[in-house]
Amino acid sequence: MRVDTLFNPTLQHWLDIAGIFVFAVSGALLAVRRNFDVFGIAVLAEVTGLGGGIFRDVVIGAVPPAAFTDLGYFLTPLVSTALVFFLHPQVERINKAVNVFDAAGLGLFCVTGTLKGHEYGLGLTSSVVMGLATAAGGGVLRDVLANEVPSLLRWDREIYAVPAIVGSSAVALLIHLDEVRPTTAVGAALLAFVLRLLALRYNWRAPRAWKRSSATLDAERAGSDRA
Repeated sequence: MRVDTLFNPTLQHWLDIAGIFVFAVSGALLAVRRNFDVFGIAVLAEVTGLGGGIFRDVVIGAVPPAAFTDLGYFLTPLVSTALVFFLHPQVERINKAVNVFDAAGLGLFCVTGTLKGHEYGLGLTSSVVMGLATAAGGGVLRDVLANEVPSLLRWDREIYAVPAIVGSSAVALLIHLDEVRPTTAVGAALLAFVLRLLALRYNWRAPRAWKRSSATLDAERAGSDRA
């Protein structure tokens, strides 16, 4: 089933805008923390909000990407930029609420990314990868541009990729069973959303290498400092 026929097109558009807005806010906040100027804040907001979708569209051949054909998609991160530029102390104070909306964006984009990948001829496994890339790609690009290890790869951050993979895999299973409906797609998005919220609530983190203790890591750091 095509993404644009699964949901009401107007509803789908505004859900996309909402997800882009929240992702862009997280990029703009990181830029402020890194003491970027207004141009740097705007770049990080655009990359975070649109990067995952652009990467997906380029890979699957849906060109030009939607971010370049819909002015609303491009302007939304600029609205986030203005908001954070002038009101970043207040935005920081509602960071928990931002995280909730970010989790909602994660759930939405992993579902739409998986569906769109399959719509353009990818197999189920590759479609799951596209779902993950759509949901998390912008955040990875944001961290790379800010000269940080991507949050997706850091053991000291709550799991982010896992909820996206679970949501995308649920969609792939629905496709395999020919059970993709608005209700089941929303259920897959809610699954990813709830997993992400639980990870934030209980500080769930992905395991590190087997038998790799923090003491070993501390010893390596000490040796590196001496060198």
